[in-house]
Amino acid sequence: MKVHLVDGTYELFRHFFGAPPHRNAAGQEVAAVRGVVSSVLQLLGDGATHVGVATDHVIESFRNDLWPGYKTGENVDPDLWSQAWPLEAALAALGVVVWPMVDLEADDALASGAAVADADPEVDQVIICTPDKDLGQCVRGTRIVQLDRRKDVVIDEGGVTAKFGVSPSSIPDYLALVGDTADGFPGLAGWGAKSAATVLARWNHIEDIPADAADWDVSVRAAAKLATTLREGRDDARLFKELATLRIDRSLLGQVDDLCWRGPTDDFAEVCADLDAPGIARRAEALAASR
Repeated sequence: MKVHLVDGTYELFRHFFGAPPHRNAAGQEVAAVRGVVSSVLQLLGDGATHVGVATDHVIESFRNDLWPGYKTGENVDPDLWSQAWPLEAALAALGVVVWPMVDLEADDALASGAAVADADPEVDQVIICTPDKDLGQCVRGTRIVQLDRRKDVVIDEGGVTAKFGVSPSSIPDYLALVGDTADGFPGLAGWGAKSAATVLARWNHIEDIPADAADWDVSVRAAAKLATTLREGRDDARLFKELATLRIDRSLLGQVDDLCWRGPTDDFAEVCADLDAPGIARRAEALAASR
């Protein structure tokens, strides 16, 4: 059994910017919702059997209380964000498990689902469908992988190391040093991808990096200056690592079988009619009948 965990918020953004706009009879923009639902249905059509979709029901989370510059919905296009809750309803009508996150984020839900699925001996592989770099911390060998569906690229543990220069367990430390502009925290001044990867490849975690660059046992440009920045900014580094570390809430998924797709609900045809997408409803019914 393979488990597919989909980043619904990423998919909403991807389809909003990738599909032509479309307003339904009520004047509501629905193109991104149609695109995501069709994409998830395609995933099922390609053979996926156990699927969960995580969404950000609200953009702000507990992380906004930790760092004032953390991402908000301030600059999000209203036509995009107005489709977030209809997307959740449409996916639920499709018969897919949806995790609409409020205090935690969609990425936390993906990590939580992956942890529960990984513990199930019936699961052969967990596929986290998102290119977001913070989900790299969840990758384990070839058992838990990331899938960039837009590029059709699978990233296993070797792929994470090749891409970032560090193992999955060091991804929160890496992001703490270099920052994550998508989430709104800056990292430490002077630290770049190469220096962070070189030092963390040797020491794995920020807490383990010696205070004196002479003890680093690696060759890094401007090492003394970076060491000073890290000594003076350790509190910030620890905070940024906390922001980048995904939270595991196993209560989100009781058992993996809950993710088994058994077809659309009786309401799905009506939902698709509101989206001006009756063809999607027909596709879902035909797929369910074929299983």
